[in-house]
Amino acid sequence: MLFNSLYFALFFPLVTFLFFIVPVKARNYFLLLAGCIFYMAAIPSYIIILFAAILIDYFAALQIQKSENNAHRKRWLIISIVATCALLFVFKYIDFFIANLNIFYSIFDHEQLKPFKILLPIGLSFHTFQSLSYVIEVYNKKYTAEKKISDYALYVMFYPQLVAGPIERPQTLLAQIKKPKYFNYYNFKYGLTLMWWGFFKKMAIADHLSFFVDKLYDHPTAATGADSLMGIYFFAIQIYCDFSGYTDIARGAAKIMGFDLSLNFNKPYFATSFANFWQRWHISLSTWFRDYIYIPLGGNKKRHILNLVITFLISGLWHGASWTFIAWGAIHVIYLITEFYIRKTSLKLPKILKQIIVFHLVCLAWIFFRAANFTEVSAVFNSLVTHTYTQTNFMGNFENTLEFATVFLMILICFWIEFRYKLNPLFELMVHKKLYIQYMYALSAILVLIFFGSFIKPQQFIYFQF
Repeated sequence: MLFNSLYFALFFPLVTFLFFIVPVKARNYFLLLAGCIFYMAAIPSYIIILFAAILIDYFAALQIQKSENNAHRKRWLIISIVATCALLFVFKYIDFFIANLNIFYSIFDHEQLKPFKILLPIGLSFHTFQSLSYVIEVYNKKYTAEKKISDYALYVMFYPQLVAGPIERPQTLLAQIKKPKYFNYYNFKYGLTLMWWGFFKKMAIADHLSFFVDKLYDHPTAATGADSLMGIYFFAIQIYCDFSGYTDIARGAAKIMGFDLSLNFNKPYFATSFANFWQRWHISLSTWFRDYIYIPLGGNKKRHILNLVITFLISGLWHGASWTFIAWGAIHVIYLITEFYIRKTSLKLPKILKQIIVFHLVCLAWIFFRAANFTEVSAVFNSLVTHTYTQTNFMGNFENTLEFATVFLMILICFWIEFRYKLNPLFELMVHKKLYIQYMYALSAILVLIFFGSFIKPQQFIYFQF
């Protein structure tokens, strides 16, 4: 179910209203039911896969918890990791594996294997990592295994962050699930403004930019240099507004019900280094890779470069079953390694210059992230180098100059407010104003979304494909 769909416009207020109406002791069961309905809106039968993963990790964690034998505990940890990752491999990577195996077979004129063409369950990568973090935390004795399977199931199936995060640790979300929730007017106001801010970024900015970006990557050989340059900038803004917009909607919906989800973005395009960028971008995923892959491999203490390579190549593959995603991860490895050695020199740059360099190199890496294959990557880079910058073939994707100017203004407003304020920009802008001014702000916000939001064809959130 898309947040920016009519179904969600009906689902969200109804679920929120009923959540505070049902008895307190039944609210977690009600939210679990809501999560099932939310997930089944895509492909109903795929909920069986999610239930299977929940049962495996729930019982594995209990076995780990009750055993004092290290070998026995490790055995159940391995069972959980292998079973959970096997589900992810079958549904996300099996055809990628077959395609690459067929390339090898073609050298020896071997019979080609047929792809399975299985549709990826929505958000599988996210709840795979969330359930893995639970079992690993129990194994590391940092969290006690849940006895109530309904609480653990809700941890995996909490609908606001079910399909695209933030990826929550059990210490944060499961701990909140156990506490009774009551209506709070502050949470209601805060959550609604955060949701609006997310819808604004998604529908008033990202969805408008997507038409231009899609045109570039659908027809890269027809692009001028100006088209490619604008498309690169536009995609950087699109993916940020799209994904951080989703996160804001998820955090806002959760906040209204009394749950605090993790901050997932912290002004990443103002980063002064690549290490700093990854401390600001998709924070819940970055910290997951840091804590469960990079540090166990040795972190900064030994084989630092190798650990970085392994971590970011896995990160690239996590994002998609394609060599372009792996290349994207490899490029960020090169950035980080280069940065590591530059720090050992006496080279000092002004802060603004470092921000500009990091932003533009991140934008170049996004080409590999967005392109479907290396042919598209090559075409975009070729147009940047050899084509004209005095004309554009794709500007017609904006209906008129006024629409382009409006979107550009929205981008400036978005980045200025996020730079000026912190956790919930719109709320912090309103909170100290008089009540009638707050109502004026709220009315203006609604009108802005109505007039400038993209409602013609709701665009799927980019990270839903992962």
